Order: sequence, then C-alpha cells, then structure tokens
Amino acid sequence: MGSVFERYIRQKPVVGKEVFLARGAIVYGAVTLKDYSSVWFNAVLRADINEIVIGKYSNVQDNATFHTGSKTRSELGDYVTVGHNAIVHGCKVCDGCMIGMGSILLDDAVIPESCLVGAGSVVTPKLKAEPHTLILGSPAKVVRELSQEEVDGLKNWAMEYAEVAQYHLKNKIGLGSLLQS
Repeated sequence: MGSVFERYIRQKPVVGKEVFLARGAIVYGAVTLKDYSSVWFNAVLRADINEIVIGKYSNVQDNATFHTGSKTRSELGDYVTVGHNAIVHGCKVCDGCMIGMGSILLDDAVIPESCLVGAGSVVTPKLKAEPHTLILGSPAKVVRELSQEEVDGLKNWAMEYAEVAQYHLKNKIGLGSLLQS
C-alpha cells in the first residue's frame, strides 16, 4: 500500500521559461517554478507532503527553506522576494511582497499584497494584515502602512533579482539542476 504522500514525493518539479536554479539549490517533489523565477544558492524547496508554488519573477534567496504542512501548501505570488535564510512553511505570500532575511512564516499565515516583512520577524497565522503594510517583530505585528514609493520598491527589487538571474542564465554562471526522486 502506497503512502498518501506518494503523489508529491514522486512528482517532478514543473519549471517555467527562463527559470534560474543556482548550484546547490534543492528543488524536490511537487514544486512549480513559474516563468522568470529564481532559486538561489543552497535554498531548499521540499514539496514531499504538499505543493510549493513560486510565482513569476519571484526569487528565493540563498539558504531559504520552503516546506509545507500536510494540509497547507506554500505559495508565493508574482514579484515576491524571499530574503536569505528565511523559512516559509505552509503559508501564502501574495504578489509584490518582500520577506526579510531570517524571517519565519508559519503554517496558515497569509501575507497580503505588497507587504514588507522585516528581517527576523516570526509571522503566525493569527496575524491580520492589510495590503501595503510593514510587518515586524516576534510575533509579527503590523507597524504602519507603506508609502507608494516603498510599495514600488518591492516590485523593483524582484525585477532586479530577475535581471541578475537572467545574467547568470545567459552566461552559464552558477547553474544548478533539479533533484530527481
């Protein structure tokens, strides 16, 4: 009798066009990497018990870890930046967000559109935030509304990472490969 998780473990990642996967990154199981997304050095996306979806032009920086709950997938919208050493576990991050370095997002947490989660924050499912807000602390709380300039900067940061990823691809620098089951 097969495991209930067999369908996730045996699934090969789905990779869109112009996706950059850095050397040492691990992308395993039911992962979808949409067009122009990037997964950087030593990041781990392990979708062995549920799905992970990385949106267009989104980036997962060095040493970040993604996993899921058995009932909650991990999902990034488009134009999302996930900073170095962040942990994203069974939650949803909407379009245009930045998740600061070393932040931890717990199961069932939802980060609304164009939010900035400050470095080292711990986001629980109890957080109730509106779009375009700054979220800080442990446990994380909404601190203030972001200015339009700050909101624009979040998308610009994602686009800058996409540009760097495209340079790596074009010049065949630091290329990794998918982990096969």
